[in-house]
Amino acid sequence: MINNQIIHGFSKLSEEEKRNFIAALCKETSLAGERFERFLMEDEAERSQFLDLSENTISSFHTPYGIAPNVMVDGKVYHVPMAIEESSVVAAASHSARFWAGCGGFRVTGVSTIKLGHVYFTWLGDPEYIWERWHLLKLFLLERLKKLTSNMVRRGGGILSLELLDAAVTADNLFKLELKVETINSMGANFINTCLEDMAEALDLFFAVDNDPEGKKCQVAMAILSNYTPQCTVTVEASCTIDHFRSIAERLPVEVFAEKMLLAYRIAGNDPSRAVTHNKGIMNGVDAVLMATGNDYRAAEAAAHAFAARDGQYRALSWSTMEGDELTIGLTIPLAVGTVGGITNLHPLARLSLEVLGNPTAKELMGIVASVGLASNFAAIRSLITTGIQKGHMRLHLSNILNMLNVDGVMRDEAELWFANRKVSFNAVKHFLHERTV
Repeated sequence: MINNQIIHGFSKLSEEEKRNFIAALCKETSLAGERFERFLMEDEAERSQFLDLSENTISSFHTPYGIAPNVMVDGKVYHVPMAIEESSVVAAASHSARFWAGCGGFRVTGVSTIKLGHVYFTWLGDPEYIWERWHLLKLFLLERLKKLTSNMVRRGGGILSLELLDAAVTADNLFKLELKVETINSMGANFINTCLEDMAEALDLFFAVDNDPEGKKCQVAMAILSNYTPQCTVTVEASCTIDHFRSIAERLPVEVFAEKMLLAYRIAGNDPSRAVTHNKGIMNGVDAVLMATGNDYRAAEAAAHAFAARDGQYRALSWSTMEGDELTIGLTIPLAVGTVGGITNLHPLARLSLEVLGNPTAKELMGIVASVGLASNFAAIRSLITTGIQKGHMRLHLSNILNMLNVDGVMRDEAELWFANRKVSFNAVKHFLHERTV
């Protein structure tokens, strides 16, 4: 049923009351309620903790949790958890990772972990006054922050710099304070925002004490971290001689395979209409690992796409080059990840994912995530320049189609055999089943 009535106090209802209310919106209310209930954990303690992760929770939405084995990064082999509903992504990343492991694997060639946050404020007085007082204001702000940053400093992180920037290009009399932070193994969003909000409060206090009989000239607009992290990036690369491509080039000569590979990357580097889909292929792998490890894939998506357009045109995040007979693929991507704190500590599977990976540091996890992204990207390009993207994708999708049509037993075996070397589509599967049952 459709309910057009506004409900008041939904958040104050019990879990069961919320679930019953929403189930009543479904055609089969009783069945809907049972399904919502069935997808929750049976263990009471885990269930309670899980429900508290979000607001107005009535159930949990399951995503398949798979493994991409044999991802070699800097000589170490990882079997990487991936949470994603698209089977072809895991299969492609796994195949690609195995290929590159045979060529020495992926290597991290650069990593930086500086994160940014800003306090925006307007100054309604003489702007020269701000610049003249900046030295004292900076000392005042940093001294106040010491009480908040002491634990982070003990772990090796803390405030890296604090700068005053003119933001008048956005609005008259607008300034911003830019805070650069190192958060070590924590993603650091809460830490950074806490520091920024304290700075905003201190900014008001400084000018209230320091100045102004005529009225308040400093007005804080907002204090917030930035998910644009161009100084929190990781670069991974992998190389091999083109002779290694014989096993994956289908019927193409390896020289032609390499030429088409280079051209595909070049097209994505210059044509936004291709670059968006190219980068989506990278993020297929990146997001799946971030989800499995309890990291914020939405922030990673936003940062990656902003980074891809940093020179004014949207471009591919990855590239390919060739020197002599050696081809290299590479990827530079902004990644703000954490291995302690937040969901990584609270979600049972996120904790297990990090254990499976050997409890990596944040920098190590950045390398793993980027390597899976590059593996996914390479697999997609390889399909595009050989058999086409649909052959492998739809073959893996066959299982979903058969499930949708409630096909099992002997008929399922026959369908899988029939489509082993044929193009798969929903209509083709329906036609096959019809022919077998008439």
